[in-house]
Amino acid sequence: MSIVQDQAARFEAQRALLRERYLQPPQTRPASSARGLHHTALLSGNVERTIEFYQGLLEFPLTELIENRDYAGSSHFFFDIGNRNLLAFFDFPGLDLEPYREVLGGLHHIAISIEPQRWEHLRAKLIDAGVEFAEHSEVSLYFRDPDGARIELIADPLGEMYGAQVL
Repeated sequence: MSIVQDQAARFEAQRALLRERYLQPPQTRPASSARGLHHTALLSGNVERTIEFYQGLLEFPLTELIENRDYAGSSHFFFDIGNRNLLAFFDFPGLDLEPYREVLGGLHHIAISIEPQRWEHLRAKLIDAGVEFAEHSEVSLYFRDPDGARIELIADPLGEMYGAQVL
């Protein structure tokens, strides 16, 4: 067995242990204490560019644009991503924010469920706009927004991932 195979086997054994210890069958799993994701907040380097990308390209309607209560002059704005969920942004004018980086404890990506026919439509729009993306399993598109955050558009229904039930 190679080192890579040995490491993969150890990782799978650890996952199996964690599943056995913590994963409850759906019929015995308690209901969540949460009602859903109210919003996920990201940073925007340019409000208008962000609106053009998310509303213009991805067709997520802008629902509100207000001042950030915690930072004078900063905007807090929201996009409808369906199912009464919101994707929110802050800008912080005057702050010298570093470019987006994936860091331990930070955001890896946001996966947004899209109806299959809309997914095809948005895929074509991304191509037309010259947005580079990676396509996986014929249902997922991964790309970066104008500030570098990784977004996934996934054609699988909510609660399902690549044909497997996850909820």
